[in-house]
Amino acid sequence: MTSKSQHVVPHQNGWAVKGAGNSRATTVQPTQQKAIDAARTIAKHHQAEVVIHGRNGQIRAKDSYGNDPFPPKG
Repeated sequence: MTSKSQHVVPHQNGWAVKGAGNSRATTVQPTQQKAIDAARTIAKHHQAEVVIHGRNGQIRAKDSYGNDPFPPKG
């Protein structure tokens, strides 16, 4: 199973969760928080990363739920 990052992005009907490289949304939620929760569930199952975008499309946060190639030091 490949780990595909899940992106939380603005959508005309709220917020969408899209797998990296997908043109269609996996799910559309009314709020960003609900979309983040849905993306986390998918990412945990696939051991992938959640990439959260702001309304302007810029990345504002990332969370990893798999084998992190760059784990925190300390």
